[in-house]
Amino acid sequence: MSSDSGQAKATILYVDDEDMARKYFARAVGGEYEILLASGAEEAMELLWGQGARIAILVTDFRMPGRNGGDLLRQVAREFPTVVRILVTAYADKDMLLDTVNSGEVFRILEKPLGLAQVRDVLRAAVERHREREVRHQRLTAIDETLAFLAHELNTPLAAIANFAQGVQNRSEADYSVQRQGEIGQAAAAMYSNAQYCLAVISSFLQSVRNTAGGAPAKTAPDINAGALIMALLDTYPFAEGQRAWVQVETPGDFPVYTLPNCVALVLSSVMSNALRALADVPAPSLRFVVEAVPRPRIRICDNGPGIPPEVMERLLVDPVTTYAEAGGSGLGMIFCNRVMQSFGGGIQIDSQSGAGTIVTLEFPNTKSRMHRSDR
Repeated sequence: MSSDSGQAKATILYVDDEDMARKYFARAVGGEYEILLASGAEEAMELLWGQGARIAILVTDFRMPGRNGGDLLRQVAREFPTVVRILVTAYADKDMLLDTVNSGEVFRILEKPLGLAQVRDVLRAAVERHREREVRHQRLTAIDETLAFLAHELNTPLAAIANFAQGVQNRSEADYSVQRQGEIGQAAAAMYSNAQYCLAVISSFLQSVRNTAGGAPAKTAPDINAGALIMALLDTYPFAEGQRAWVQVETPGDFPVYTLPNCVALVLSSVMSNALRALADVPAPSLRFVVEAVPRPRIRICDNGPGIPPEVMERLLVDPVTTYAEAGGSGLGMIFCNRVMQSFGGGIQIDSQSGAGTIVTLEFPNTKSRMHRSDR
């Protein structure tokens, strides 16, 4: 990062057992970057453990006494995933480096003897990559913190509701008539089912985000199409009696959901829950999921409910407003859903008129997001 941009210089850690090579590198690019020097892998790790927060790029020679550069790259990839890793090697080493390159441990390879123009070009690209990684890391951290707060606030009361519902269901058998027992038991079972579902969603979502923030390899979580994600949600959602028949899914243009599908499923679940509640008193309720890939990937959730009042609509994604305060709604759901979608380059659009239904559109980025992928 050049000082011409008005920002602090990026810090580069250069590792080479040759004293002259370290001095050459520091002289060549020291005017543009802050340079830290290490003579081997162990010294490099000591610097990273002490100053890792400010190190953006690691440039290391491959052939060194003791641990080689490939081994150092693998450790840094595990412990400092936002650091961009560059390998320096002689031509004769190329065959030996194939495994290191293929495993994604390196962003670029620089060939000895180092050419100044090439070094500068690669470092500029590396700084840009580091900026991207930092932004993604901050977004994931924001989601993790938000979810941790929600999990803390919701887990205890949901568990209490589940236990209470089970107790009510058991006690109703002795205290009420057969008809009343059935009514109370049904209500208690529904309470228990909903509480258990919410607890499962929170747990799954939290694990997904924490795995992502920890750099879990993408290959362990294959991509899932939007249509399949919706069908999976419908298979597990605790519908009240008859509600499932209201829902239809249309996929004129399916597309893969590359980023945090569990997060997207949680957003879909929240939007559908709001729609089902709005349709409770509608004579012929209808809820449609429409998946479209053109002009950009999106999922539209369309209902024929009473619509959203204008005074609520204009504040819905900005302030905590709700039309269901008497049922315990806080109005934070849509704000949280929008934040999740925005975290990977998407967003939420809402179109609604009183008496004319509501369309909630989840918009996805046109290009493959790599928030949850190792990008070297």
